[in-house]
Amino acid sequence: MKREHGGPDAWGVPRWDFSTNANACGPCPEVNALLSQVDASHYPDPSYQDLCEAIASFHGVDKARVVLAASASEFIMRITAVMARLGRSRVWLPEFSYGEYAQAAQVWNFTRVTHPQQAQLSWLCEPSSPLGQAEVHAQEVTLHDSVVVLDRAYEPLRLSGRSSLDDAALAKTWQLWSPNKALGLTGIRGAYAIAPQTDADMASMMRAQAPSWPLGTHAVTMLMAWTTPEVQTWVAHSRETLREWKRAQLDLLSAWRCLPSDANFFCIQASLDAERLRAQGIKLRDATSFGLPGYWRLSVQPPHAQQVLWTELNAKGGL
Repeated sequence: MKREHGGPDAWGVPRWDFSTNANACGPCPEVNALLSQVDASHYPDPSYQDLCEAIASFHGVDKARVVLAASASEFIMRITAVMARLGRSRVWLPEFSYGEYAQAAQVWNFTRVTHPQQAQLSWLCEPSSPLGQAEVHAQEVTLHDSVVVLDRAYEPLRLSGRSSLDDAALAKTWQLWSPNKALGLTGIRGAYAIAPQTDADMASMMRAQAPSWPLGTHAVTMLMAWTTPEVQTWVAHSRETLREWKRAQLDLLSAWRCLPSDANFFCIQASLDAERLRAQGIKLRDATSFGLPGYWRLSVQPPHAQQVLWTELNAKGGL
């Protein structure tokens, strides 16, 4: 499978980047200030004791339930490998979803099943990507006897709605968090998962299968900062700004079909000359790899970027 992502490409960093879902209000200044002081001349603590304690306290869980990861994508591949090692081979994926889930399943020869009750490993993402919506089958998935991973990458960037999973269902899932998007710092890789209380053995296996020092000092600093009240306050304030920008962006693109979304991104249906737009410094995310040909996923961007996009879409050859 060909991996497809938004962001920089062979042309470099897009000047007007609608292709990634990073918080357009970022980078978070509080985290940036801490990163500027990082001493990268030493290894971090290989046990990450302080970081695990901070994350556990932040989520109100036992430290044994915290599993660190080099990135969300690394966690996706690792938990699929652990499941394969345990003899599991059937996976359920949402109809439209992040391609890494299917990529990991293909690498480890999993069979994709059509019904959640047939699965041994199931994936959920809320708000989902590319749609930014609740997963239709989320509650049902948690009722069956499978390992369920809930990707919560966009939960901190949720601008409306709420999770479709109640507390009982959430307690059964592995909750995967990758705060770099919410902080506007996608260039720093670092994530973590909160294991279900009943999956202590699998949490131990996940830690054992990780390489030494999966997180560098910059990732440790970012994740430690993520758990602080100051940074959470900044994220909350950024959501207010993103809501205003999203309303303006939807109004600007009202000539096209825009799908509903609870997150800081949404999909539009359009026939676009993506190459021409990219040459003008604008990059959008083709949703074909998500299973939505003819649609484009756009992150919410500041008003000046929106105006550039609108001008180019209405220019000759934009559509």
